[in-house]
Amino acid sequence: MASEIVCHVANRLADVVRAFHMAQATAAASAQRAAEDREKVTEARDKLADAIVEASRDGMRQIDIVRVTGYTRERVRQVLRAHGVTPD
Repeated sequence: MASEIVCHVANRLADVVRAFHMAQATAAASAQRAAEDREKVTEARDKLADAIVEASRDGMRQIDIVRVTGYTRERVRQVLRAHGVTPD
């Protein structure tokens, strides 16, 4: 009887340990995906800034850039200033 209890407890413990290790692996994979997603957002933001600068240099008005991008006018100005473009 005592050995059955010990066996049962050992099996339960092993199950919990497996679940813990699976949770750790899932968390590590999630952290990796989150890091990759942050990198994608940074790349997309940089491309958007380049497109804003290009549009401005091509003669597009800031108000039109604001409408297309959804950025505020101040944010568009900040992007342009950061890239050496004088805001209008």
